[in-house]
Amino acid sequence: MILLNPGPVNVSERVRRALLEPDICHRESECSDLLADIRQKLLQAFVPDNESDYTAILLTGSGTAAVEAALLSSVPLGKRVMVINNGVYGQRLWSMACTQRLGGVEFRLKWGEAPDPEKVLLALRQHKEVHTVAMVHHETTLGFMNPAEKIAEIADGLNRVFLLDSVSGLGGEALDIATPHMYMVASAAQKCIQGFPGVAFVIVRKGFMESIKKYPKRNWYLNLANYYEEQERGTVPFTPAVQVYYAFREALQELLDEGVANRCARFRGYATTIRKRMVSLGVNAVLPSEYQSNTLTAFHLPEDISYSSLHDQLKDAGYVIYAGQGEMESKIFRVANIGALEEGNITGFLDAFEVVLKKGCGST
Repeated sequence: MILLNPGPVNVSERVRRALLEPDICHRESECSDLLADIRQKLLQAFVPDNESDYTAILLTGSGTAAVEAALLSSVPLGKRVMVINNGVYGQRLWSMACTQRLGGVEFRLKWGEAPDPEKVLLALRQHKEVHTVAMVHHETTLGFMNPAEKIAEIADGLNRVFLLDSVSGLGGEALDIATPHMYMVASAAQKCIQGFPGVAFVIVRKGFMESIKKYPKRNWYLNLANYYEEQERGTVPFTPAVQVYYAFREALQELLDEGVANRCARFRGYATTIRKRMVSLGVNAVLPSEYQSNTLTAFHLPEDISYSSLHDQLKDAGYVIYAGQGEMESKIFRVANIGALEEGNITGFLDAFEVVLKKGCGST
């Protein structure tokens, strides 16, 4: 089955084989070496030439676990957060802040609307209590790319902490973490890195990580200081998903072998192929090209096709697509192009889609 959803993704055979590594105890040196190797590879891949300024913290959990750990660990007593919310995952960030009663500012926009940097700057000047500015890098709600580096520069210029949810962006979208001084970038294994679900991580500026150790612990399992202090000693605070970590290490090495820039270009090429073919079939993208990601495209459903029929017939042909969310659920469908895919997988999907389109699926 070819997965054209935004994670989990198809993985390569070399990553799948890594699950067969020998069983080990998580308190032994073999696991310490595994964790250290993964952390080093993360820095090598995503903050090259700046590894000494950052640390990578590993968690067993979904990407949401990493995002929540970063957000809740980043705020000192008496300070607040500002969340830029222009999609489902921006809303999730805001919900995390509200659940813990952190207090703050919701910078709310329409889905697919980019934040105006000048208005963000003004909002931060007006709200001096804001310590952490959080936003989503790639909003898979519509396949929308937020201007992460611009907002990071604004936040850093006002001595605020910038936190980026790049769960569906890192490894597939160009991102300069070090130059604009991104303090925290959260992501996970199962999307553009092409690993299995179960491992998440946060890349954190070392100086800020030392500050986090002094902040209140709003929970236990998702407190970054707990992980950092243990991992710096070569151990872990809680039992990790060891076999999945083996596969994650192999996926990171696969990414380094391909090159991050080359992977971004590969995904961008797949997206271009999909979008051009869809245009020729009269199927229109939701977003203008300047806001589209390398890795996912939201399309308007043709009038005579329901999503359920489209999905089921494509799945019968060996391809899994993704529904819209919220108010867009019955109006759009989404096609991701990440994972261990080849050009033939993309053209095969498009051929199957054309067959379904010509046949017609009905409106129910």
